Amino acid sequence: MNHNAILTCALTGVLTNPKQHPVPVTPAQMAAEARDAFNAGASIMHVHLRCQDEGFGHMPSWDPDVAEAVIGAIRDACSGVIINLTTGVIGKDISGPVACLRRVRPEIAACNAGSLNYLKIKDKGEWAWPPMVFDNPVAKVQQFLDVMHETGTQPEFECFDVGIVRSVGMYLKAGLHTGVADVNFVMGVASGMPCDADLLGLLPRYAPEGAHWQTTLIGRTEVWPVHQKAAELGGNLRTGLEDTFYLPDGGRAAGNGVLIEALAACARRAGRGAVAGQGASAGSRAEALGPAAGAAGGGGRGGRPGAPAGRRAAGRDGDPGLPRHRHHQQHAGGAGDRAGAAGAGAGAGDLPGAG
Repeated sequence: MNHNAILTCALTGVLTNPKQHPVPVTPAQMAAEARDAFNAGASIMHVHLRCQDEGFGHMPSWDPDVAEAVIGAIRDACSGVIINLTTGVIGKDISGPVACLRRVRPEIAACNAGSLNYLKIKDKGEWAWPPMVFDNPVAKVQQFLDVMHETGTQPEFECFDVGIVRSVGMYLKAGLHTGVADVNFVMGVASGMPCDADLLGLLPRYAPEGAHWQTTLIGRTEVWPVHQKAAELGGNLRTGLEDTFYLPDGGRAAGNGVLIEALAACARRAGRGAVAGQGASAGSRAEALGPAAGAAGGGGRGGRPGAPAGRRAAGRDGDPGLPRHRHHQQHAGGAGDRAGAAGAGAGAGDLPGAG
């Protein structure tokens, strides 16, 4: 077992309406939420980008200027933080996430590792959104992996079903990716793996040998016993307003910091520490990840010397100068990320995911 747990905070997701739920949108809001999570013990921030136009904060953006502003603000607020950038899109056009990867060069990025019929049914038998396919064929996975290799970014393989977990081993055998795999078990999507502690106990055996793994658990209070199980099994842990709005006691979370505090408590109850957020060097977090972290010494898990921290968002406090034009692309891979699904009324766990 890896003694120390690495905590990831999934800050916002994509389609959740900030007028209805306390999700951050602007660079200043993202930085403030990241700082609270960082101080509570999160070492990694999983970042989705939102449209900055007035009234469109519930919509995704693939504008590289927005990516630079948001991630620069987070880095300024959290010295040594590790960035995990979303990449999930529906369809063949991956130009948006590729442009963002090349601009901000994150240490980690989501690599959705297989396709899934993305479904949810209401009690009366009506679809919650029109049935769709979150398409991630091997050729698309390869395209993303090639760009991540170019940018020195460690892929995190997002796995929504057991067959997708097994596919990651095939990618390694086929040479799509080399090194130790980072695997994310996404549980709680209605047409994917259920959020079930007994199932979680089986999943690590189907991941590639020596893989690092974590869980992304979508839902309400039912996620917390499974978080505890993940901590006891030695996995890394993730939560945040992208994944749930609920604390273990059933109360609503006012922000990401209290969710990370609850997650760190899971690690402690399992007899593990959390790799510290505030005050921990990026190198110490990379070391805790083991061989997959590479030997960069500057904190990059992809084997490169750290992230481009020199890029900063101008005027974070009021976000002046942030580009206001929209740069939309059909987006997938996060709580509320299946674009065009439930729209502005979506909440954490309604349209869930990971990447």
